[in-house]
Amino acid sequence: MHHELEVVADPDAVAGTAAAFVARLARACVQAQGRFTFAVSGGHTPWAMFARLAHEDVPWEHVAVFQVDERVAPDGDQDRNLTHLRESLGAAPAEVIAMPVNDVDLDAAAAAYGRSLPERFDLVHLGLGPDGHTASLVPRDPVLEVSDRPVALTASYMGHQRMTLTYPALARAQQVLWLITGADKREPLSRLVAGDRSIPAGRVEAAASFVLADAAAAGRGPARVGARSLKQDRDARPHCRAGSVRRMRWLRTRRTFPQTCWSFSGSLATSRAR
Repeated sequence: MHHELEVVADPDAVAGTAAAFVARLARACVQAQGRFTFAVSGGHTPWAMFARLAHEDVPWEHVAVFQVDERVAPDGDQDRNLTHLRESLGAAPAEVIAMPVNDVDLDAAAAAYGRSLPERFDLVHLGLGPDGHTASLVPRDPVLEVSDRPVALTASYMGHQRMTLTYPALARAQQVLWLITGADKREPLSRLVAGDRSIPAGRVEAAASFVLADAAAAGRGPARVGARSLKQDRDARPHCRAGSVRRMRWLRTRRTFPQTCWSFSGSLATSRAR
């Protein structure tokens, strides 16, 4: 899968850039089809993104937020992604469709959540772990080989069993937005954009993929692009096509701080500045 990579200064810039893009895409999708479907993973950067989104011009009453993965833990537990997601959203009236990780029969709960998923996601957010995992698709877990259902349970990982979208569910994404920060992500990021399928993240397929990383993760600092390119990107508008099988084109929005964008067909070392 081809990835576009944009590098900004730090995690705060990642969150701000992502929030601006998601807000504009949400408005475009609601205008085009009446609804915006967004699946989100956990992590400090996406929570910061949602905190910013809560103050953006977003048609929340038409937004459905699904979970990419969740730990099996009690409601309100600080280990739950849902706890932080709701705290970050604040009073924003989005519809949050939570993974039912407290049900007695977790297999049945996973199947039920799978039935609640849309045929296509307008956008799926993913993170990247130092070990190359994404969602709760971790190295050597049997869930990596699940191909017959959209939601499955993992083995215990870092103290918790988890419920996660599987590769077939992630492939429903019209666009994937990767938010990647920190120097410990440098190697897996390089492998991801090189198309290395030996890491779990490298096996994700989607219609379009955009990677937003900070300078620490990319191993290089942001660079200022020309005024013409900045203007072109500011004037660009992300759009959302009605219909579930048509490929959506990714149009990026940039903030005005210095940054560089690379388009990848290989590794970080072979990237070309745009």
